[in-house]
Amino acid sequence: MRFLLMTAALVTAPLLAPPVLAQDAATLVEGALAQHVLPGFQTFAARTEALTAAAQSDCQPQSAELRAAFHEGFDAWMAVSHLRFGPSEVDERAFALAFWPDTKGFTPKSLTKLITTEDPVIAEPEAFGEVSIAARGFFAMEYLLYDDSIATLGDAQYHCALVQAVAADIDRQAQAILADWQGGYATTMQSPSDAAEYATDLAAVAQLFKALDTGLQFNEEARLGRPLGSFEKPRPRRAEARRSGRSLRNITVSLTALEELSQALAAQTPGVAERLEAAFAVAFEQTEVLAEDPVFAGVAEMQGRFKVEILQQYIGNIRDIVTQELGPALDVTAGFNALDGD
Repeated sequence: MRFLLMTAALVTAPLLAPPVLAQDAATLVEGALAQHVLPGFQTFAARTEALTAAAQSDCQPQSAELRAAFHEGFDAWMAVSHLRFGPSEVDERAFALAFWPDTKGFTPKSLTKLITTEDPVIAEPEAFGEVSIAARGFFAMEYLLYDDSIATLGDAQYHCALVQAVAADIDRQAQAILADWQGGYATTMQSPSDAAEYATDLAAVAQLFKALDTGLQFNEEARLGRPLGSFEKPRPRRAEARRSGRSLRNITVSLTALEELSQALAAQTPGVAERLEAAFAVAFEQTEVLAEDPVFAGVAEMQGRFKVEILQQYIGNIRDIVTQELGPALDVTAGFNALDGD
């Protein structure tokens, strides 16, 4: 439930901007790709390459260099994780990179099976790419580095090889996504035709708009909603990436990227851009308030819960501006997405 707490900047009910002209939609797509999408995936690929190198250099769970590379790689994924279309969808790459929420605990189960049986599949990159997505990606790496049970399970040499295999697999996914974007998908978004995936420039704008809206919704409903649970039954242990202390960090990095995308899409509607900037600023101020509770453990008591709910409300306020002002200004809607359920 959202609290009725809004700043004056968010309360103002502005006149809706007229839809952008059809010929301007191409400029918006070009700007979003150049300013947000392509640089984001380039950074991601560079960071995952560094993660692989760090794992090869020192695969011990306590390695400061490995953990730092893990966090930098995870940050870079958070900055593009909302772009779950096109290259990220191929071969379930996004899920292989970040299998969460893991409501059935498949990740520790899958890792335990690999380790206890010393499955040789980890020695072959292509074969490892066929194992359960629960045993791959950043959340598998988090267990391997930060979960006491998994980090100390089994033979140390096998554990080391598994860390290296997971890191290398993450990098393969990142390089493949970047290659697809640079190898044609970016051009596809900028070259609409009846025979292509995007029939018009506005269809490409709509895809980017949907990514923005869904990214905000995931922060609001999953990254915050899951640990909040209900007032009677909070669920702090359901916070994303709590083992590595990243729950709040993931949201902050995601919001930073989503603001960048929102500004690219609002480039031709300055009034909407200003209101989005103000709304994001309020949310970032609240993340600073929560800095002492990076894994949302405070949801178990009233004052801590209130602080998390306020952040959730502020993200909801951003989403309201996106759907009620930016969408109409662009003449697009987010439409159905996987978070909406059946």
